[in-house]
Amino acid sequence: MIKIYPYGQVSPEEILSRREELPDVSEAVAEIIAAVRREGDDALRRYAREFDKTELEELEVPPEQLDRALDALDPDLRAILEQAADNIRSFHSRQVRNSFVISERDGVILGQKVTPLDRVGLYIPGGTAAYPSTVLMNAIPAKIAGCGEIVMVSPPTCGGDVNPTILAAAKIAGVDRVFRTGGAQGVAALACGTGTIPRVDKIVGPGNTFVAEAKRQVFGQVVIDMIAGPSEILVIADGNSNPATVSADLLSQAEHDKNASAVLITDSTALAGAVQRELEVQLAALPRQEIARASIEHNGKIIVAENLLQGIEIANALAPEHLELCVDNPFDYLDKVRHAGSIFLGRSCPEALGDYLAGPNHTLPTSGTARFSSPLSVDDFVKKSQFTYYTPAALEGVAGKIARFAREEGLEGHARSALSRQETGWKTRKIVSARNESSGIRYKIIEVAQSGAYELWSAHPNGERHLVMRGTKDQVWAEYKKYIHREESR
Repeated sequence: MIKIYPYGQVSPEEILSRREELPDVSEAVAEIIAAVRREGDDALRRYAREFDKTELEELEVPPEQLDRALDALDPDLRAILEQAADNIRSFHSRQVRNSFVISERDGVILGQKVTPLDRVGLYIPGGTAAYPSTVLMNAIPAKIAGCGEIVMVSPPTCGGDVNPTILAAAKIAGVDRVFRTGGAQGVAALACGTGTIPRVDKIVGPGNTFVAEAKRQVFGQVVIDMIAGPSEILVIADGNSNPATVSADLLSQAEHDKNASAVLITDSTALAGAVQRELEVQLAALPRQEIARASIEHNGKIIVAENLLQGIEIANALAPEHLELCVDNPFDYLDKVRHAGSIFLGRSCPEALGDYLAGPNHTLPTSGTARFSSPLSVDDFVKKSQFTYYTPAALEGVAGKIARFAREEGLEGHARSALSRQETGWKTRKIVSARNESSGIRYKIIEVAQSGAYELWSAHPNGERHLVMRGTKDQVWAEYKKYIHREESR
């Protein structure tokens, strides 16, 4: 049974704490990644035999199989997936960032260039489970961003196929290529590339402990979305809330994982007791009762606060993945929430709405990382480059300031770089000049003002002039003496 605590008896650090008994799989994952890097497709086929109990002749799912999966999908489910996809597109299309140019100063153009990633990889859990919502939530923002190619990996069933509902969702979302591999080896294939699976620039998508560790280990070779922890929900509810719906919302996350955290904060002692009792009723009828009960009993909590603002304070301290505000006038509290992955406003807004149909993304920061990170979005599938242009006159006006700044930091080369482009910076001083008697070519050493560099030039009888070399005074002088053998004054 879930426990009830008065406000202040449990610290914020303890509220979402959980009993995690996760094995250390780092060595095993490192071996898998090394094998995929070394053996490519052969390693993937070997791991399919070992982990998925299937023989794979072809790693890639033919495009026509995606078409067949969509055509064979139950019409009602297809309509739901397509409606969800439309909602996700509508929401995420508002996230698109455009390049910009600033030309507010004479002779100066500054800007930012937004470029989609060339290729992204989606990891979609599979096997006996099917999560088409994850396909939609990950692929559609990448498609809106304009990524050049979207590839997906998903573990095969024992029959060697990817779950057909997953394939149907991939078709709806616009995934370009799908491959039959999963686990740490699937992540490694996306990060390293194999003979069949192309290397990607970014990997997104959830997975088990092995998948999370693989993403951690390949980070730096590719970029990843996040290392997701167990799911969590914090419900803030007042005394007018229905204990049955509050309990159902808590269980919607508790059934994910024994390590999930489901927490209620309320200003009503009566609601706290009613939810405690209602949870037992609903748990008894829940198909995933064993998982949900472990989550509720080990990690679940009910906190009775003096008022709802204390609940908001706790929410900001915890930065939960999901935050429900089951209160009157929820928009009155929205601006007071600073840290949460996704916020659900009002009593008619269960977290499951966000998981499947509403449109905002369900890939969210966990374990308090909503303090500094955000839900998956179109931003995750683009990169930004800055650009700068100055005319000679514009640079002339600031070169001295740049040099002063650089010298303050002890970087004389930076100072000379700026000064060398000033009008005075291109003036030169001749050091020595002489003609090679046999070729008739005149060689001249000049000092380039402000740069500290010297140049050797050749002037040919036909009027052509060429830069022979640029370097220090000694380097240029040594080269000069190869052509002019008599001693000249330095």
